[in-house]
Amino acid sequence: MSKIRLNPYLNFPGTCREAFAFYADCLGADIVFQLTMGESPMADEVPKESHHHICHVCLQGDGIVLMGSDCPPEYFEKAQGTTLSVQADSVKEAETLFAALAEGGEIKMPMEETP
Repeated sequence: MSKIRLNPYLNFPGTCREAFAFYADCLGADIVFQLTMGESPMADEVPKESHHHICHVCLQGDGIVLMGSDCPPEYFEKAQGTTLSVQADSVKEAETLFAALAEGGEIKMPMEETP
């Protein structure tokens, strides 16, 4: 039987590059692939002012595969009903990750012990 993997794909309104640099730093992961709209095969179809936006990015780390891209403003919709869960091997590591990811973010639920 094949091993199935489910990888989150996040869309951004022009802030994908900054978001993935932040995630790479917080999670100790590496950006293993990044392609801008201007570098993509559809560059001629994209306005020049959007060529710096991300067409596709992939971040990988220990147990992590996260992908994303920028969306044209007319197609971008803020995610609703979506949550990413991050697990750590120790409470200390979890606290460090939580603090880093919470900085400048919106905390929906404080970090606490679960059953």
